[in-house]
Amino acid sequence: MTFIKEILTELEKLAPLPYQEDYDNAGLLVGAPDTEVTGILFTLDITEDVVDEAVRKQCNLIVAHHPIIFKGLKKLNGKNYVERTVIKAIKNDIALYATHTNLDHVVGGVNWQIAKRLGLQNIKVLAPKKQLLNKLAFFCPVENTQEVLKALFEAGAGEIGEYSNCSFRSEGLGTFLPGDNANPVIGAQGQLETVKEHRVEIMLPSHMQAQVLRALRRAHPYEEVAYYMSALENENQEVGAGAIGELPEPMETADFLACLKNNMAAAVIKHTEPTNARISRVAVCGGAGSFLLRNAVSAGADVYVTADYKYHEFFDAEGRIMICDIGHYESEVFTKNLLHDYISGKFSNFALCLSEISTNPVRYFS
Repeated sequence: MTFIKEILTELEKLAPLPYQEDYDNAGLLVGAPDTEVTGILFTLDITEDVVDEAVRKQCNLIVAHHPIIFKGLKKLNGKNYVERTVIKAIKNDIALYATHTNLDHVVGGVNWQIAKRLGLQNIKVLAPKKQLLNKLAFFCPVENTQEVLKALFEAGAGEIGEYSNCSFRSEGLGTFLPGDNANPVIGAQGQLETVKEHRVEIMLPSHMQAQVLRALRRAHPYEEVAYYMSALENENQEVGAGAIGELPEPMETADFLACLKNNMAAAVIKHTEPTNARISRVAVCGGAGSFLLRNAVSAGADVYVTADYKYHEFFDAEGRIMICDIGHYESEVFTKNLLHDYISGKFSNFALCLSEISTNPVRYFS
């Protein structure tokens, strides 16, 4: 028996909700977390047809990239597709969950899916975010340091890029005088004590501060733990917008465009004049990505693959880079495959279905 909250826990390990933009509305939009899961339908968008598909396939949880509820709903009268979709989901006891800009911002997320479909290697975040990291410094008896660090690592601290269990320590002498109401593990009331201690420093994602501090207090031998928690300005290289990587071998521009069209199932590609005869370095951003053009240029990309470019924005290429607009739906539709594959590696006791419905509202005439 698996409950919706267990699915959400796994999804939020991949893409923590605190990584979403302020304007976003990712998370559980409809439904109760304690409901047992009968099946999951993965989709890019949630529409009335998608809810009908979930009913047919006996899936009581829809996991989507785009939130169906973006702004506050004051009434549910069925006057538009958002209200009708939400009403239909509620009537059929189907929960709705969205993982949106938080999934855009993580390694292994939306932009990694695009990069992998294009065969890119050495993939990195294009525009890492700042102010998402904290540093914890604490003092601990030397003989207890390793045990405390183990607890902190298990709580999610000490990861830097591809490295885990990262910390720094220096040794010194700590002094303390237990008061009359103290219950010291080391020393005695009213007696000055000197102990060999480590000053330990460790990094952690800001949103994990509470759970890391709980782990510190549980594992630390002292009645009162001396620690400092401070915000860091460092960029988090694992969290941010867009991605950039290299092709295994340089490609002729025409060959790259054909590969891009085929691998992303794009009906058409709008692009600026190529700046190089051959393409080696490629930047990508699922959805509307014009805001990352400067980052793509600075990173030395030959081409920038994204969507939703306006006419006048194409001029911003200025002969420095080729912009390729493949369409919003086309840039993100394979997100449902990413989510399906991720959850299928965690659960196998109920149906996991890919939506067969194209939710693309755009049509092409040729």
